[in-house]
Formats: sequence, structure tokens, C-alpha cells
Amino acid sequence: MPSKAILSEKQAIVDALAERLQKAQGGVLVDYRGINVAQDTELRRDLRAENVEYTVVKNTLTRFAMDKVGLSGLDDQLNGTTSLATSDDALAPLYLLKKFSEKMGADLFNIKGVFVEGKVLTDAEAAELSDLPNKDALYSRVLGTMLAPISSLAVVLNQVVEQKGGAPAAEAPAAE
Repeated sequence: MPSKAILSEKQAIVDALAERLQKAQGGVLVDYRGINVAQDTELRRDLRAENVEYTVVKNTLTRFAMDKVGLSGLDDQLNGTTSLATSDDALAPLYLLKKFSEKMGADLFNIKGVFVEGKVLTDAEAAELSDLPNKDALYSRVLGTMLAPISSLAVVLNQVVEQKGGAPAAEAPAAE
């Protein structure tokens, strides 16, 4: 039987993981089995740049933490090598890890499970969400849609001015 010190240490780890999972808007469990140190360093740098927390986790302790916050639907994925990526941005970990998984190949690096805003997603739901454009691309689309009428008006007004013989000459300031 483990000592009380070891049990309290493990309980602290479970509590910290549960708090991390509770605060996160989105998270991804990953099987990182086939990547080397250089690839892992590259992945961590990319994730850090997007404020995604990425750590290797112990399956049993993670299972206890997930059960504690109501994410027990991911219990089946907690086997083998597992890392956890979480973020305040619900889709950032999914986008980045899907891109990395496609780059590396599913046999070396694959996504085991995904949760967004406290809900465990099926593989189909996760795939559908990962195919959506990211937040910056959506902002660009909205902004482009809002600016299109104004740009069109400017082009039309410019053509009218050109047809009328150009812009009227600016009046020279009166000499004093």
C-alpha cells in the first residue's frame, strides 16, 4: 500500500489537473508515441505561441481528474502514451494538433479525444470543427463582407468622376 505522502502527492496532481480541465475551454488528448525530440520541441514552441498548455500526463491520474470534472467520456482513450493540450481558446489546441498530426502521419502522432466547453466530442464532431476556419480567418471574412459595399461605392464614384472629365480643380488659396 502506498504511503500517505505519495497518496497526498498524487491527490494534489489530480486536483491540479482537474482545475486545469475545469478552466480550459477546449482540450485534446494525443498519442505522441512516434515523434522525436526535435519534433516535440517544434510542437511545443508552436503550441506555446498560441497559449496552449501541453504536457505529458499519467493516464490513471488524468482519468481521476476527468471523472472529477465530468469528462468521463474520454476514459477509454486514456491508455498508452498520452499528452494533454488545453487552452482558453476552445479550438486552438484542436487546430494546431490536427495540423501537426497531418504533417507527422497518424501512425506517429494521433489525436485520441477532444473536449470543448465541457463536452466530449465524437470523432466526427471533432473532424467537423477542425475543418472550420480559425477565428482570425472568420474575422477577416466578416470584415471583408462589411467593407465590400464601401469599396464598391468608392469605385463607382471614381468612375463617375472620370466620365465627367476628372475632378474639379482645387481653388488656389487667396494671397494676402
